[in-house]
Amino acid sequence: MRVVGGVVVNTLSSQHQRQSRAQMMKIAGMCGLTALVSLFALGQGSSTNLDMWTTASIVFGLDDGTELQSNIIWKLRFPRVLMAIVGGVGLATAGALMQGCLGNPLVSPLTLGVASGAALGAALAIVFGFSIASTGAFAIAGNAFVFSLIVVFIIIQLGRYRSISAESYILVGIAITFIAGAIVSTMQYFATDAQLSQLAHWSFGSLSRPDMTIVLGVGICMVYLMPIALGWSWDLNALSMGGDDFAISTGVNPSLLRRNILVVSALMTSLIIAFTGMIGFVGLAAPHMSRLIIGNDYRKLLPASAVCGAFLMVFADTIGRTLFAPVVIPVGIMLAIIGGPVFMYLLLQSKGVQR
Repeated sequence: MRVVGGVVVNTLSSQHQRQSRAQMMKIAGMCGLTALVSLFALGQGSSTNLDMWTTASIVFGLDDGTELQSNIIWKLRFPRVLMAIVGGVGLATAGALMQGCLGNPLVSPLTLGVASGAALGAALAIVFGFSIASTGAFAIAGNAFVFSLIVVFIIIQLGRYRSISAESYILVGIAITFIAGAIVSTMQYFATDAQLSQLAHWSFGSLSRPDMTIVLGVGICMVYLMPIALGWSWDLNALSMGGDDFAISTGVNPSLLRRNILVVSALMTSLIIAFTGMIGFVGLAAPHMSRLIIGNDYRKLLPASAVCGAFLMVFADTIGRTLFAPVVIPVGIMLAIIGGPVFMYLLLQSKGVQR
């Protein structure tokens, strides 16, 4: 507090407002950068009939372009770029939620076993033709979705046997990851060459599988789930500030919060990797990168993580499509190649990451 011209000014409040505006400006800048990269991605590929200006003119309705150009943009590239944005938003938000509610910066859909469950379901459909949810073209995706949800159900149920602490969920998730990995490896040992090739292709992670109908369906689900995730910002702030005891004193039920977050995070992750395959790096790295830019306030961290995840996915997929065109490197591989060194550099620059 200080007095200026006879008026009492709350300097702490003023600093908070300036910091909040700066954070919002950073998020807006990240959104603009993601939009530019997405527009750039629409104009990049093996086709020589499109350049950046032509692509921008067609996208913004300034030029109709030829039928071939319109088909390339709207039927081939646009669903892929849109799936990259939707997938990045979902996986990054799920990772940030999991890290926040469990108090561990190394938690992600991969380390908690959700992705391993999806891989087990996909392997069962590919190797044995076993599918719970559906048949035909959606057998693999349906199995991956159902088995990832089964994993979360098991984690929640087993976590209750040890006072429902954050460590219980993490340990159970790690155990399930190893068990599911062992089963998948056994199936790979007995699989045919064609089945091994299909399993490997699914495990790499690719944005070429979903068509526009699937992308829109997953996008609508993300639009529904994101407000639910953002609504937990205050609860996550309380949990991260002082642990379970402080959260309880503010009226938050940590056990119920963890269960709800794990279910929503699993839904987000399952909906995406069921159609794209194993893409796990975004869920781990995007929340960390956002913390280094925004800070630890989950009111800003969750949307920043979503935007950062979308940027990473679009950027990595664009590089994978164009680096050795017409050969396409799966986005899961490119994310690890590009994001890994960048992530390590940011960690070294910040001298560690705080939760």
